[in-house]
Amino acid sequence: MPQIPENVHELTVGQLSARSGAAVSALHFYEAKGLITSRRTSGNQRRYTRDALRRVAFVRAAQRVGIPLASIREALTRLPEERTPNRDDWARLSEAWRKELDERISKLGRLRDHLTDCIGCGCLSLETCALSNPDDVIGERVTGSRL
Repeated sequence: MPQIPENVHELTVGQLSARSGAAVSALHFYEAKGLITSRRTSGNQRRYTRDALRRVAFVRAAQRVGIPLASIREALTRLPEERTPNRDDWARLSEAWRKELDERISKLGRLRDHLTDCIGCGCLSLETCALSNPDDVIGERVTGSRL
């Protein structure tokens, strides 16, 4: 990982990409969504402050656990003076996001369980499937969805 000298206070998009592990296109996307900000040089090149590294790390960590970008942006805008998130911020936000994640995990578990019920014939139709609807007349003659 390339080191950036301490006396450098602004990063190019390439430096931010190399240090954060995020693709340049992802950084442009994050900026378009208001998750990070940059200033433009006289040559119209982006320059990011060093704290953008922490913001990108915050965004990527939240994304990895399934938090939507809209929720991440909302959380970042609630920070005073748009400061960089710290450990306490992450603890508070992750606690708030825990309920949302638990609900999503529960829904995915139910989806998985229902999908398994009908995987035998492959039709994925719980109304006409011979496995899920054994009294179906058409299901007795042929398998899969025919109607």
